[in-house]
Amino acid sequence: MNVYDWDKTIFDGDSTFGMVMYAYTHRPKTLLSIPRTAFFGLLYGLHIVDKLTFKQNMYHMFVMIDDMEAFVDEYTDTHMNRIKQWYKDQQREDDLVISASPEFLIGSFCRKAGIRHYMASVVDIHTGKHTGINCHGKEKVRRFREAYPDAVIEEFYSDSRSDSPLAEISEKAFLVKGSERVPW
Repeated sequence: MNVYDWDKTIFDGDSTFGMVMYAYTHRPKTLLSIPRTAFFGLLYGLHIVDKLTFKQNMYHMFVMIDDMEAFVDEYTDTHMNRIKQWYKDQQREDDLVISASPEFLIGSFCRKAGIRHYMASVVDIHTGKHTGINCHGKEKVRRFREAYPDAVIEEFYSDSRSDSPLAEISEKAFLVKGSERVPW
């Protein structure tokens, strides 16, 4: 089994940030959420609130989108071209994507790309509230082991050293920058 982070690894850019920007331009009502997002972004930057609190307040914009499922489908349809070619060239049926981005978003991309296995942060698509722990760092390993207790990660790919816990349990691990992959 090969395991991949999503954003900036096999997806060119940050899919969640892209979705937020897409919402601002395609669902203008969401522009009303900018002050809230900016305020909590400042608090996060000053280390007054944690990342989860910031994310939930940014995701609050979802309540302003009446057709959230259709919106996500529209966004992912228009951004499938951001999946990197090197990944498409080596894609396997048993690949697993593990991401801190919302599961409903990662799931939409993965289903369209033919990736059957994925796990990500569980976020309510209508309220933006996390219903579990952010799927990041050691939490990725915990969730991986819970779902695949006996699986061996042959190769792991990520753009971020925060994924070192997964790299450490993999036979081979690679840091990704653009289309370049170098041994961890």
